[in-house]
Amino acid sequence: MNHEYAIVLTTLPADADAQSFARTLVDERLAACVNLLPAMESVYRWGGKIEQEAERQIVIKTSRDRVVALWERVRDLHPYDVPEFIVLAIVDGNDAYLRWIAEATT
Repeated sequence: MNHEYAIVLTTLPADADAQSFARTLVDERLAACVNLLPAMESVYRWGGKIEQEAERQIVIKTSRDRVVALWERVRDLHPYDVPEFIVLAIVDGNDAYLRWIAEATT
């Protein structure tokens, strides 16, 4: 099993500049690829109330050693006070694709 790579999930408001967010992460080599999913509805509890907002799911592919720096940059760029930042270990995958992630993030 290989735990050197990770998928990181976050969300952005549907009207945020997701393209700029993604380009910044890739340009700074914090991510090899960022997928910007279409707008969706999120229902969640916040401040004691149930809220509903349009958001976009952001899927980030990176190397494990870039996760801390990625988190710092996401906090800088993100409009939310408490942004989603969930790290999922990649336990297996296409070796060529995983090598590409490593090359793209160094």
